[in-house]
Amino acid sequence: MRYEGVVYRPPSEAGSLIIQLTIGCARNTCTFCAMFKEKKFRVRKLEEVVEDLVMARKYYSKIAVKRIFLADGDALIVKTKDLLYILNKIKEIFPEIERISAYGTPADVNLKSDEELEMLKAAGLDMIYMGAESGDDTVLKDVKKGVTSAEIIEAGLKLKKAKMVVSITLISGLGGKARVKEHAINSAKVISAIKPEYVGFLTLMVEPGTELYTQHKAGEFELLEPNEILQEMRLFIETVDAEGTVFRANHASNYISLKGTFNRDKEIMLKQIEQAEKNGVFKPEMFRGI
Repeated sequence: MRYEGVVYRPPSEAGSLIIQLTIGCARNTCTFCAMFKEKKFRVRKLEEVVEDLVMARKYYSKIAVKRIFLADGDALIVKTKDLLYILNKIKEIFPEIERISAYGTPADVNLKSDEELEMLKAAGLDMIYMGAESGDDTVLKDVKKGVTSAEIIEAGLKLKKAKMVVSITLISGLGGKARVKEHAINSAKVISAIKPEYVGFLTLMVEPGTELYTQHKAGEFELLEPNEILQEMRLFIETVDAEGTVFRANHASNYISLKGTFNRDKEIMLKQIEQAEKNGVFKPEMFRGI
């Protein structure tokens, strides 16, 4: 396989074959994100992608490839006919495949019709990871996400209608000290409206070279302390109503590890937060990472 630049994938795709269908992120405006800043976005030539699939098949000739993740930042921006071509090639080259997944920005999802999403699902695109980051319109505007909470909900519901598995990412602390309550409550409202199969919380880490880093250094954005992050998380969990959604806040960036299933495990997680606040024991900064 040939990879260009640093390749990112969701934690749950650690065992997946990663194939770059696009290079970089077509949006690439988020003030907090440093992931694709060194890349100029482009869709790779389809023959190159197929060549990578063939190379991977030769390399894994004696190993069953069960999962493939289509990188980089937003594979769903690729034209539907081209995505269908690649999906069919994957199933032809890897007949043992069980799951194909990709990142999909809310804007890219909404550019697809219901019929297109259903066709992609039928062709084998099973799961979409969607970075919502926040459900608060002010926060979304401030971080230049390029979508509203209503558009995020629309995208999530379109994916669910197509019977794709939906995994949504949110970022603790993204509203800073100014929007703690709004970020928590409105994010919970978005998750409650979509009821995705999975929702994960990262905790904000300000990366050098990003616009948010500059704002923070200039005193224009105040980071939350660990106890404030937990207060925000508690408000989110108290507010959310998403029966059956698997919740994870056990990323390397999180100050404490939380996991459970809504709504069944809400009280358990709230007690864990209460205990962490009481003890004042949080993951040291040196151990936090993206």
